[in-house]
Amino acid sequence: MKIFWFLPTNGDGRYLNSQQGLRAVDYSYLQQISMAADRLGYSGVLVPTGVTCEDPWIVASSLIPVTEHLKFLVAVRPGLTSPTVAARMASSLDRLSGGRLLVNVVAGGDPVELAGDGLFHDHDSRYELTEEFLTIWKRLMQGETVSYRGKHLRVEQAKLAFPPVQSPYPPLFIGASSPAGHRLTAQHIDYYLSWGEPLAAVAEKIRDVKAQAAQLGRTVRFGLRIHVIVRETDEHAWQAAHELIRDVDSEAIAQAQKAYARSDSEGQRRMSELHGGSRDHLEIAPNLWAGVGLVRGGAGTALVGDPETVALRLKEYADLGIDTFVVSGYPHLEEAYRVAELLFPLLPLVKRRDEGKAQPVVHLSPVGDTGRVALKKAQ
Repeated sequence: MKIFWFLPTNGDGRYLNSQQGLRAVDYSYLQQISMAADRLGYSGVLVPTGVTCEDPWIVASSLIPVTEHLKFLVAVRPGLTSPTVAARMASSLDRLSGGRLLVNVVAGGDPVELAGDGLFHDHDSRYELTEEFLTIWKRLMQGETVSYRGKHLRVEQAKLAFPPVQSPYPPLFIGASSPAGHRLTAQHIDYYLSWGEPLAAVAEKIRDVKAQAAQLGRTVRFGLRIHVIVRETDEHAWQAAHELIRDVDSEAIAQAQKAYARSDSEGQRRMSELHGGSRDHLEIAPNLWAGVGLVRGGAGTALVGDPETVALRLKEYADLGIDTFVVSGYPHLEEAYRVAELLFPLLPLVKRRDEGKAQPVVHLSPVGDTGRVALKKAQ
């Protein structure tokens, strides 16, 4: 397994839909989360995109010098950026980071937000545009001089002057639940990300993408984007889940669901269907809780439980063929530590490049509380 964390570039806090404990995002805070994730052994971080987020490319590039191993999963938005400019951006970030870029292809979203950015294509047209975009982008990243004329995009004698570190290009990720999204994945994508749906629903999506990719002679790897609420006991974990939405009232849920309903994202529709806008039945599968999605767009489910239970649930998804897990929790700094401390020892994690180096040593001294406790236990 590879475990990624999340950078909350639009804000963070202890409770959803609450001013209490709300944290404005600044560079210092993003540094803290990134450095913690790097030190704790996460494989990378997802840097989100959207009008309410800081720009993901600038955020990722600013965090290169304060991290050593962490990879950055950064969004590219076909239709908002040309494939040639996106190729230059990706190659530069990959080169300057020493090969630590991963590219998250975002083809859809909120039509109101897209219109504000000047993109007026309908759902399937955006995926057509994205297919053309990736055709050009991938050829450029592999050193070709590209002339291309498509339905949506056209370039003449395009060339990339500086090649990326990773060959043939930084891996491509996508989260897409629609038929058009599955077709695009089979054609171009390296990692398919599903949001946290029940096992049977995720398995069906994996089967469909695998079958379509096999027909094209390709293989696709799989990941899961989900929140985690893990505590030392099951009781405390569920208490933390309920506390997270303690300030979420019916009006807040209705407003949020109205906003999400205007999206033409199939993934968002599936997330909203899991809870139906109601707090009545939020545990939609064993330990799979849909409470986050009441007022948060995108990934709206969490695995809730004690370490052994949550690790078991993650392994059940792994048994479907998933090897990459993008997880998060509120607030993201403290939960990065909690998840690593409670879950990592129970999971078959990919070994990092720094394994085998001298590890930090903690001395239990008779001077101080920690030492006194240790000595008392020893006696």
